[in-house]
Amino acid sequence: MKKWAEITRRRRKSFFAALLALAHIAGALTSVQAVMETRTAQGAIAWAVSLNTIPYAAVPAYWAVGRTKFEGYVKKRQDRIDETSPFVRQFIDSAKKDFPDPDQDIEAHFLERLIRLPTTRGNDVQLLRNGEEIYSSIFRGMESAEDYLLVQFYIVRDDDLGKKLQQQMLAAAQRGVRVKFLYDQIGSRKLPHSYLDALRQSGVKVHSFISTRDRFRPFQLNFRNHRKIVVVDGRQAWLGGANIGEEYLHADPKLSPWIDAMVKVEGPAVQAVQVPFLEDWYWTSGDIPDLDWAPQAASTGKSRKVFVLPTGPADRFETCALYFLHMINNATHRLWIASPYFVPDEQIVSALQMAALRGVDVRILIPENCDNFMVNLSGWSYVAELEKAGVEIYRHTNGFLHYKALLVDDSVSAVGTANFDNRSFRLNFEITLEVEDEEFAQEVKEMFLHDFADSRLSSAKELEERHFIFRLAVRVARLFAPIQ
Repeated sequence: MKKWAEITRRRRKSFFAALLALAHIAGALTSVQAVMETRTAQGAIAWAVSLNTIPYAAVPAYWAVGRTKFEGYVKKRQDRIDETSPFVRQFIDSAKKDFPDPDQDIEAHFLERLIRLPTTRGNDVQLLRNGEEIYSSIFRGMESAEDYLLVQFYIVRDDDLGKKLQQQMLAAAQRGVRVKFLYDQIGSRKLPHSYLDALRQSGVKVHSFISTRDRFRPFQLNFRNHRKIVVVDGRQAWLGGANIGEEYLHADPKLSPWIDAMVKVEGPAVQAVQVPFLEDWYWTSGDIPDLDWAPQAASTGKSRKVFVLPTGPADRFETCALYFLHMINNATHRLWIASPYFVPDEQIVSALQMAALRGVDVRILIPENCDNFMVNLSGWSYVAELEKAGVEIYRHTNGFLHYKALLVDDSVSAVGTANFDNRSFRLNFEITLEVEDEEFAQEVKEMFLHDFADSRLSSAKELEERHFIFRLAVRVARLFAPIQ
């Protein structure tokens, strides 16, 4: 018995030694990829050290959250781009012919080269404020659908609001409308099968955006499809910050009232909104839906200049970060930013400092209480370095400020899904609508002013007066900014 026990002990020891060796080999090999692919030198060093010293934890962490390119999506987009591009090309050619931009300024040229979508005129854009106004507008639009209905949200809950959305899709399908529903697998992970089965049984095409669907890259857990899009018949579209959940109707006892914004757009920009939905739908289903790609002018007669900016980790460039850098650098006298999650990287911080030093009125509007504890902590770490350059950070104290908006000078504004954080800049699929129009910019300005009135000016002195443990937690949270 003793001899057998000794043999068993030696075998167990050899087994664990082999596992240890394999872990370090995996760590060394993975560190090579991290050094080759990680965006910054600091990030590459951090991953290389951790992968070689604690590979048991670092290797799975790297494969889950360490990469910034959504490789499977990139491959599928390139493999059969010839199948989707004719529809997109049809829209681009029609938009440039029927709704040309006579200015063709440097701004438009940059944006079109960045995203490969045209700037369009002939649009009407309506700013929608908070849940009641947002959902009543969306549901009225869904009720008017005659041909097809595209619905995409990051979070969909099976609560009263979620059931209303479900009923709208069911009713549309019963009228003979082609309904396509896309949700993010992680954001809507609590959505029950019964909710989805009822839709499928009524003829609604349902798919989840799954970042791990590529069998060769099963661990891409850090990517999210954060877009919120509704398109009716290719003639009306909605996009912005609001998901589908009762908390957006002030049902969250801790965070209410929930402050949000979306935009409704009519005109040729609607076809541009369809482009990212087409790509996302193709990624999830392999199907190319038959959509209306012939742009038409808005019926209101307004002619607002609009650019639709879909961004994500499958892009050629870091399009979201480049866009916001461009906007910051272009500001001449006003730059107001609203974001519930404000965790910028160093290049954004530097650009904000330079804008303030140029004399631009730079204001950042963030919530006093965020629903993400780590984001709330790390946000404090930026106050001192921005404040010394003249940037003002306002903390909204009346509920949870969740909209994402930008106002540049007197005529350029943007509303969408992208936050000022690394996740939106490099890891999430997002969509932003930029409007060049003084009247609409005035509406966005009034929204900002209303929320500035419910805010307080933050200062570095506040952090200095907090307990050492809190200040340490702020610095530690800053270290995790790249994956928040």
